[in-house]
Amino acid sequence: MSFNFVTALYKSQAPMPLDDHYYHKLIRDIEHDGIHSQVYFLLKQNGMLTQTPTFFQTYIKENYDKGLFQNLFIKNQTDILLKRFEEHGMDVIPLKGVYFAEIYFGHIGARATSDIDLLIRFEDLNRAIESVKTLGFSVEEEPIPGHFHCSFSKRLPHSPMPLVVELHWGLIKEATSKFDINEIWSESKTASQYTYIRELSHMHCFYMICLHGWRHNLDSLKYFIDIIQMIHQYSDELNYQKLFKMAETHQTLKRLTRTLSIVYEQFPHLNNVLKLTFKRKTLWRHRNVKGLKQYMDFFDYQFFSYDTVKHSIIEIRHWIWPTKYELSCELGEIQQGSSIIKMYLSLYKKRISGIFKSFSKQV
Repeated sequence: MSFNFVTALYKSQAPMPLDDHYYHKLIRDIEHDGIHSQVYFLLKQNGMLTQTPTFFQTYIKENYDKGLFQNLFIKNQTDILLKRFEEHGMDVIPLKGVYFAEIYFGHIGARATSDIDLLIRFEDLNRAIESVKTLGFSVEEEPIPGHFHCSFSKRLPHSPMPLVVELHWGLIKEATSKFDINEIWSESKTASQYTYIRELSHMHCFYMICLHGWRHNLDSLKYFIDIIQMIHQYSDELNYQKLFKMAETHQTLKRLTRTLSIVYEQFPHLNNVLKLTFKRKTLWRHRNVKGLKQYMDFFDYQFFSYDTVKHSIIEIRHWIWPTKYELSCELGEIQQGSSIIKMYLSLYKKRISGIFKSFSKQV
């Protein structure tokens, strides 16, 4: 999708294009990024939906409705989980998901979600797991050493996809940061009418959303839109000086400045909303840019997004010798039955082949 189109969603002075071909391409891009709900909601909110062709309006509304119905179901399931945590006296903070849509977009259907993410205290992990299991969720994956969450799933009637709940006790890999999750908890606030259900401060929510976007190397416009929306809605409560100081303490500063530098480079109008006081040069390229530049960006992101040499070395080591779980993720489910040696050989073959292909495109 054109970055110019997303800019138009937030700066609605200019008229929308009239070319049908533009909207057919837009549909393909929206499908790829999974942002039907955001596009529909922002177009309608800004009075721009009727400026688009009828076939596009029909398509975007149908997909918005699907996302809305899914969100309503997920909100029901989330509320049941939160009630159980409240009854058992365990602190919990909903992350992203339907509550993020309600608070930062203003409507439960404005941002489709497919799973439930909950932040808990690490000391409550075993009790939290038992609570989730009693509500019909089974273990999808065991906790992975060095990671900060575990997943559970529940099969749904008439649906090929299960509902997944992720229990988080952190927001970023422990081995590559000095992240202090206690600071997040101490500045959270109790949700209305509850004792143990809490909400992130707007500053910490923005911090989390930026780190989440970094973790995916901003490979979808949904990560851009989340960040842009928070800046537009809560610029008065976001303080970059304080944010960068916190990230420096947590040793996540390069990740944060990389992410925000890319977002502001693609959407410079944000400086008129909340000026970015620091920028970092990056090699980030839009996903449509292939070949050597794509690999240069990957290495910059993968190995030079860390505040210390030690953390970079740890990440390089993990990339060269990933765990069996990480191997399965990179190679695909079909590789899971293979021996670890065959999986490593397949991984290196895949990487070398990709590098040769990228070089051949430059010739």
